Amino acid sequence: MQIKTEEISLAILKQKKIRLFVKRIDKVHPFISGNKWYKLKYNLIAAKEKGFKTILTFGGAYSNHIAATAFAAQEKGFKSIGIIRGEEHLPLNSTLSFVVESGMELHYVSRTDYREKTTPDFLEKLKVQFGSFYFIPEGGTNELAIQGTAEILEANDPQDYICCAVGTGGTISGIVNSSVAKQKVLGFSAIKGSEQLEKDISTWTNKENWKLITDYHFEGYAKISDELIEFITSFNKERNIPLDAIYTGKMLFSILDLVAKDYFQKGSSILAIHTGGLQGNKGMNGRFGLNLPTK
Repeated sequence: MQIKTEEISLAILKQKKIRLFVKRIDKVHPFISGNKWYKLKYNLIAAKEKGFKTILTFGGAYSNHIAATAFAAQEKGFKSIGIIRGEEHLPLNSTLSFVVESGMELHYVSRTDYREKTTPDFLEKLKVQFGSFYFIPEGGTNELAIQGTAEILEANDPQDYICCAVGTGGTISGIVNSSVAKQKVLGFSAIKGSEQLEKDISTWTNKENWKLITDYHFEGYAKISDELIEFITSFNKERNIPLDAIYTGKMLFSILDLVAKDYFQKGSSILAIHTGGLQGNKGMNGRFGLNLPTK
């Protein structure tokens, strides 16, 4: 699979003697977006080999993971069930409309019950309710997902710094595992609070050449600002690279801010992983009356 990598030309980069590249894994599939394609790859192979007919997973109402899983399951001949956090709201938003069109059966649970999603008792109740299924956790992160995301970084990616947005930690863990010692992997957290996230990442990799950057979450998951929206809009207009407001927009904003603050060594190169997630912009546009890019 040939993934395009684009170099970004900006005055601040030239001034600081930094080279910035964007690896466009968002282009790997039109609907199984970016890192989700890698996370699902070996899970769906395992589900088929073990004879499962149904995939069950969890997510919020605007989840990239839910959208990708619904389409991937349909494409590979599985039935899919999505356990959705919160109450049903009609008409369905753009994400849930897409997953229903992709054949996913939706079941809503209270936020209190949703917190039990990883407990054996809760999963056993779901098996009683739905029968046999192959379980993929929220965000798609498990051992097989890490095996897949390790394929994102390749031998022909020689940059000094490798950057990616972080949600559950599955993508950065795979990237760290395939990185070489001279590379520093930086993860830009999309959520507030990093202690548990750092622990989770540490369970998936035994390397130490990584760091979680936690200062650019814009007050929390799915929170935005006028400054961020303006950045995403202008970046797309000038570079023809669409970014999402939850993950990649915050990551690129952060990288350039750190460049300006001399965080990166002069003469070094940066590879930013574009993990996709543009379908989430449809939800942002609908909720806040924005015009963020969606493809």
